Amino acid sequence: MPVLKEYVAALSQPTLGTEATRYDEVVAPDGVLRPPWKRLAAVASGIGAGELSRVDEQIVRFLADDGVTYSRPGERPTAWRLDPVPLVVDAGSWREVEVGLAQRAELLNALLVDLYGERTLLRDGIVPAAAVLAHPGFTRIMAYGSRNDPRPLVTTATDLGRDATGAWRVLGDRAQAPSGLGYALENRKVLSRVLPELYREADLHRMAPYLWAFRSALLQSAHGELPDPRVVVLTPGTHSETAYDQAALASNLGFPLVQGSDLTVRDGWVLMKALGRLERVDVILRRVDAAWSDPLELRGDSQLGVAGLAEAVRRSRVRVVNGLGAGVLENPALLAYAPAVCEHLLGESLRLPTVPTWWCGDPDALAHVLDRLDSLAVRSIEGGPPLDGRPEILRRRILAAPHRFVAQERLPLSQAPTWTGGRTTGQAAPRPVSVRAFTVRYGSSYRTLLGGLGNVLQDGRTVASKDVWVLKAETGEPDQGLAEVMPVSSGRSLPATVPRVLEDMFWVGRYAERAEDLLRLLLAAHVLVEDYRSRPRTSGGLSLEVITGLIGRLSGRASDDYDEEFRSLLLDPERPGSVAQSLEALRDALSGVRDQWSSDVWRIFGVVDRAQSTLVGSPGSHQMAESAGRMLTGVLSLAGVTANMIRDPGWHMISVGRYLERGQQVRHLLVALTERHGLDVDREVLAAVLAAAESSVTHRRRYRDYVRPAGVLDLLLKDPENPRSLGFSVARATEHLAALPASTGSTRPERLLAALTTEVEETDVAVLVAIGGADRPNLRSFLDTAGAQLDRLAEAVADLHFATGPAPRRFGSLPTLEPVP
Repeated sequence: MPVLKEYVAALSQPTLGTEATRYDEVVAPDGVLRPPWKRLAAVASGIGAGELSRVDEQIVRFLADDGVTYSRPGERPTAWRLDPVPLVVDAGSWREVEVGLAQRAELLNALLVDLYGERTLLRDGIVPAAAVLAHPGFTRIMAYGSRNDPRPLVTTATDLGRDATGAWRVLGDRAQAPSGLGYALENRKVLSRVLPELYREADLHRMAPYLWAFRSALLQSAHGELPDPRVVVLTPGTHSETAYDQAALASNLGFPLVQGSDLTVRDGWVLMKALGRLERVDVILRRVDAAWSDPLELRGDSQLGVAGLAEAVRRSRVRVVNGLGAGVLENPALLAYAPAVCEHLLGESLRLPTVPTWWCGDPDALAHVLDRLDSLAVRSIEGGPPLDGRPEILRRRILAAPHRFVAQERLPLSQAPTWTGGRTTGQAAPRPVSVRAFTVRYGSSYRTLLGGLGNVLQDGRTVASKDVWVLKAETGEPDQGLAEVMPVSSGRSLPATVPRVLEDMFWVGRYAERAEDLLRLLLAAHVLVEDYRSRPRTSGGLSLEVITGLIGRLSGRASDDYDEEFRSLLLDPERPGSVAQSLEALRDALSGVRDQWSSDVWRIFGVVDRAQSTLVGSPGSHQMAESAGRMLTGVLSLAGVTANMIRDPGWHMISVGRYLERGQQVRHLLVALTERHGLDVDREVLAAVLAAAESSVTHRRRYRDYVRPAGVLDLLLKDPENPRSLGFSVARATEHLAALPASTGSTRPERLLAALTTEVEETDVAVLVAIGGADRPNLRSFLDTAGAQLDRLAEAVADLHFATGPAPRRFGSLPTLEPVP
């Protein structure tokens, strides 16, 4: 039975449905489909449970391939969840939202100007001063700064929900650093791919024009008449809850994603530490909370912001979007006074009503709240979810500091079908939903995104997202109501190749090579394990000990059980030196420069994650080799993505990191040749080393099947045409290092590389294979020297290309000076 028909049938039976007090987004009370779903019924009615289950699986895979994550405070990043059933709204219903949100954005902007300027609202008692000044978002150092900026609010987000009558109500505002637009863009991209027929039938507003308007709005925000203003997106970094959202937005807008350490302030100007120079920044799209934005005037322990940023803002030498101090607008206490504020500042009635709210600092409101603690949601004015606890406990907390709390009605939010269960037991069950809507000041007015980010709620907590489809009133209507977008500069944007980006790119190359080489070594070792684990005294068994000894040198040997050991290396990200740890570090390094990469790069981890999941669910030894092979395929695909990158300093630095790491890994493999174990054992070891270095075929073509130490050393140390040799790696690293802006031909990294190149070229293989007792001392000495030189080289690269000055220090940790006698 089609999922839509099942849903309608369930709602028509009260025992199978949910609360009758909820407004249903799909079905009217008389059981008839609402207008937007009537337009989609022809296609939607053909989608059964099996089809929707398949779509849900595709969504999970596509989101994983795009690396879409979200992390709650204090938790590790988790996969983003998108429900396959969109939230569909007709043009007439959304028009009410569009007009109301435009008015609300105007109101919030006027409110922000007043609170940091004349403060007429506080002076005239329209808003109690304690409700504002007690809020942590009120940034006192920006008081009266709004006189220089009559439009401090460029973009807003507002959380909306429908009440039992279907009327839209405002649940809260987001103005500090509004998040969610990047997720909304991703939701739309994925859902349009997995439900193409329904998407085409819907004739909904595409999001691209809104994004163009957003880009134009940021460029137009710069102070003065600048022909080519520089815009950056300031992020707290990869450990932010919404790191993906920030990177996706920066990438879609085409502006560099920077961290506080990438910027500096000189003489009141904000400058970006581009390679070899400082570039002026004119507009900062801020995703760092105001309190953390300037360690000089705000939180002295912050390492996320830019010292001196507040002064640069006050001097109108940079535009911060949204303005420092905008976080006060997220104060839920202001919702209680929204109608009066709107009348006072705009001379209009508030179009979008808010959820009924009472600020407990008002004696009458406090009495009302204390009488209804069982039915109201109590929360701190600082934000966050409603407070839990028995009424008597809440009463004591409120009475201890009434001005710090608000209470709100618990609205029976509208419900929409949400997919639950699996292929055979799945169904579309009604779940409460809310919508995060977005506005941007474009030209002289605020424009609302025709769409948004839907949230599926369970016990007041978001458990999944929905794509919000706003249908067009007429076919041919321009998307987002924007027939054309204001012209923007066609010049090149500010390059984002700051030292931090180069460092991340360097480690992208190193971790990718490290994971690849260890996977190859594990695969070579697994062949020996399968043949010789039960024959320890044979030549194969002894060669297995040599090869697993190499693995132990990299990651430590924790178990004599080969299956357990190899599983740990493939699956345990907490184990130093493991494949899993290298891949996790690679993911982190890529996340730091996510805006520099296409979405193709995240498919690597989709392949890797699925291979690891298969290995977890399969105990067989053969599965380890299969999963390791699939993981290797995923890692190798990074080279294909890298090949399509622009040849900028970041691309060259990836190659420097890759070839330095390859040199170290080859050196590590060749340690197996420093000791002699007997002719048969040595032959097995040499064959395994060639396999791990991906040089077996090359060796066979050159030397047939006659494997000797001299031939292997010549191929893996000196051969300038073998991409896996130390000589080749050093030569390529030299070329890429020379292409970096800070390289002059005589820098320390270049000198070290030149010395290592000479040593490799002048080394005689015959001398290296010379036997001295039970080992080859000359080879051991050469490998130790080469390893030390590669380590020094990596340090020199970091000192020259990554260093950006001393790390930030807390002002409170400065040493106490003794008085001079």
